[in-house]
Amino acid sequence: MIKVVNSVVIISLAFILCAAHPFYLGVTHFKLNSKSNTLETSVKLFTNDFEASLKKLNGKTVDLINGSNKEEINKLINKYLQAHLIIKVNGKNAAFDYIGFEIEKDVTWIYIEYKKVKSLKTLDIENTLLYDSFDKQTNIIRIETAAGEQNSKISCPEKTAKFSFK
Repeated sequence: MIKVVNSVVIISLAFILCAAHPFYLGVTHFKLNSKSNTLETSVKLFTNDFEASLKKLNGKTVDLINGSNKEEINKLINKYLQAHLIIKVNGKNAAFDYIGFEIEKDVTWIYIEYKKVKSLKTLDIENTLLYDSFDKQTNIIRIETAAGEQNSKISCPEKTAKFSFK
């Protein structure tokens, strides 16, 4: 009986501690589109966390949901991504085209595209999204090609993930 009570107390305490300490998670998904020779990329971040990082960059509050100046917001997001998501495709620096963002409940989806990517031999990713605001940030990186999928997880202060393809 005492073991059961102790187990219940420990499990309850674990749930309370988890609730008291929020988690910080982002997902970046790269998909090689061999028909258009592009690396289609989506980034998923919690909106309130992303707004905190944009505020640090901009020096003023950013409202992604109700913001009236979408053009200014898009420029700010593009600038942020340029600094915090840097990749090398097959050993060469790659620049992206910013497509846009959308809000889905409490997350922000950001879409970018790398052009002229015919094949992937290596992909080196430096992903520091939200590290400027949260020292417990974890970013999951997913790479999808015709040959399959690879995944990696990096947590602050780790910055890079390296992928090799055959």
